[in-house]
Amino acid sequence: MAAKYQAGPVRKILNRVVMALAARGAGPDGMYILETIGRRSGLTRRNPVRIIEFDGQRWLVSPYGEVGWVHNLRERDVVVLRRGHDEQRVWAESVHGDRAGHVLHQYVKKAPVTMPYFDASSRSAPGVFTAEAHRHPVFLLHGWSETP
Repeated sequence: MAAKYQAGPVRKILNRVVMALAARGAGPDGMYILETIGRRSGLTRRNPVRIIEFDGQRWLVSPYGEVGWVHNLRERDVVVLRRGHDEQRVWAESVHGDRAGHVLHQYVKKAPVTMPYFDASSRSAPGVFTAEAHRHPVFLLHGWSETP
């Protein structure tokens, strides 16, 4: 059975460390600071996320399920992603079914620390991840501009 995500004190500290690294352009490959607008507060919210490249496109995955930034993103699908001096303003399109399953399959290979939050394993077939896609939102990112 998959673990349930809880943002306890240790996780909050780790998130701050990861965001500080991403702000400097350091840290794990693909780590960005996601900026959303709070759907109720209207305030800017920041969360560390991992962007993966798969099938020639960039993807944003919520391995922890329907967390706050997912709700904010669904309210306003244009977000900002920051890493060092790179700032991307992108549109996030929610994807489902087989397409989401294939992305999730790739995601756990690139971010194995998230494995406990899935019922599938990195060796599972993509179809097993398709069955889990309703619990792990997947977004295709549009409008990413390459910096020189």
